[in-house]
Amino acid sequence: RSDNRNPKTLAAVQKMVKDGALEELQKCFGARMEFGTAGLRAAMGPGVSCMNDLTIIQTTQGFCAYLEKSFPDLKERGVVIGFDARAHPASGGCSKRFATLAATVMISRGVPVYLFHDITPTPFVPFAVSHLSLCAGIMVTASHNPKQDNGYKVYWENGAQIIPPHDCGIASAISENLEPWPQSWDENLALNSLLLKDPYEDMCREYFKAVQQHCFHRDLNKSSEVKFVHTSVHGVGHTFVQSVFKAFDLCPPFAVVEQKDPDPEFPTVKYPNPEEGEGVLTLSFALAEKEGATVVLANDPDADRLAVAEKQKSGQWRVFSGNELGALLGWWLFRCWKERHPEPAALKDVYMLASTVSSKILRAIALKEGFHFEETLTGFKWMGNRAKQLLDQGKTMLFAFEEAIGYMCCPAVLDKDGVSAAAITAELTSYLVTQGTTLTQKLNAIFDEYGYHISKNSYFICHDQDIIQQLFERLRNYIGKDTYPKECGEFAVSAVRDLTTGYDSSQPDKKATLPTSRSSQMITFTFSNGGVATMRTSGTEPKIKYYTELCAAPGNSDVKQLKAELDNLVDAIVQYFFEPEKNKLKPRPE
Repeated sequence: RSDNRNPKTLAAVQKMVKDGALEELQKCFGARMEFGTAGLRAAMGPGVSCMNDLTIIQTTQGFCAYLEKSFPDLKERGVVIGFDARAHPASGGCSKRFATLAATVMISRGVPVYLFHDITPTPFVPFAVSHLSLCAGIMVTASHNPKQDNGYKVYWENGAQIIPPHDCGIASAISENLEPWPQSWDENLALNSLLLKDPYEDMCREYFKAVQQHCFHRDLNKSSEVKFVHTSVHGVGHTFVQSVFKAFDLCPPFAVVEQKDPDPEFPTVKYPNPEEGEGVLTLSFALAEKEGATVVLANDPDADRLAVAEKQKSGQWRVFSGNELGALLGWWLFRCWKERHPEPAALKDVYMLASTVSSKILRAIALKEGFHFEETLTGFKWMGNRAKQLLDQGKTMLFAFEEAIGYMCCPAVLDKDGVSAAAITAELTSYLVTQGTTLTQKLNAIFDEYGYHISKNSYFICHDQDIIQQLFERLRNYIGKDTYPKECGEFAVSAVRDLTTGYDSSQPDKKATLPTSRSSQMITFTFSNGGVATMRTSGTEPKIKYYTELCAAPGNSDVKQLKAELDNLVDAIVQYFFEPEKNKLKPRPE
């Protein structure tokens, strides 16, 4: 079509047509990408199901039209646009170009645009939305996805990711604005417009100023002997983590040279996802051994998440799970806050959040210490929006986290942020060393004090939607219509919450308090032995995920026995609830 002006995507389509590559054409043009609460994420390439110049223009036109309807003052306030370092030479797509095209569309409608001139971590976009009181933010990134992917992530005026109904409103506005507007391709218009501003210097300065409010031990940091290694896994994190260490007066971490510069090919890793643990951290461990460093910090490529590993006495490395690091950071931020606010009355306004599939350790700490803990639906969009509501009510928002290594340590960013989390983890480590202890020992001490919380998460792969549907419907009609399981093997079920249907057996009216969604499957079982298990489908992958945790009472510290009990519970859930043989489910590849 004449409205695609990118010669590379055009040539790719012409080649597919010439070669009669019907399957490939079907893949590219079969179905338009769905715009959801996470925005867009798809492969770069030609066609309506891929990320390319035209689909970016169409998406931004729809988003712009929706913003015009939502904000009478859009032309006074404007939007911010950031991008990571992804590029796909074959299709000519890259994050910077997509960001420039998005800016062009907005400017063609008279909307002021704050376009970062260089790559930034994802959290800088929500930070800028809040700091500059803008109407919205766009971040072009595919985070830790495979290298051919890109994405388009959207923030609302409250500085948090969008939640319903905005996703549907934007999606329908996109389909009403598919024809490129007259000036949407005219990049020079944008680059030479007075409506274009570059917030890079200002936002860097203001961001580091904001996160320094969470630096509690500056003198100790100055004299700290602890050595850290940092990897940005070929993404955007390097410069910013070096800077945030300086802002905390910490000695800068050793950078993994092979991974410190942005490289859209991600040459040293199979998947650029630090959540995968060991494989992504191999080079970091080698550098740590060489430099005598004891802690490794790893960001994902857009630097909004953080993985941490610590060298053990045995010489082995321990990679902390997202839940374990959540326990450490939650404990630390509460402790630092309490030192500054010793009066008991202040506690009644203090909040921490975690998503419902994350560890309940913060709930245990909150119960004992007297602050508030709340669960939200899965995903930082829910925690960000809830955090904003609480802040607007004058509450203190201390910390939020999810098990997928996402942490919000600083309410100036209402989203997960791997840059501030890196500095705060480093300060915590340095403090513990002065107390003669380590992250691992502190974690055990937290569990000793508040009760062991041991979790085990995994998934099955299933490409057949009907089987997934049947599996969950069977759990809803287990011993007759509308009845849920009362036990799972030898384990008694004490409560069931179904966020697909809105049922919750623990509420007086049997109605769940969290928002429900018919479009995804999610059931949580609570067991009489302190076990909690959630089964849910993934929005982006053909997976049925399960998240299990055994929450023991303080004083029950036989970890071996607790682990064995959790293993038995997981085996029972797999056998009786998943029925992998019957449903032909493939286990997670090791």
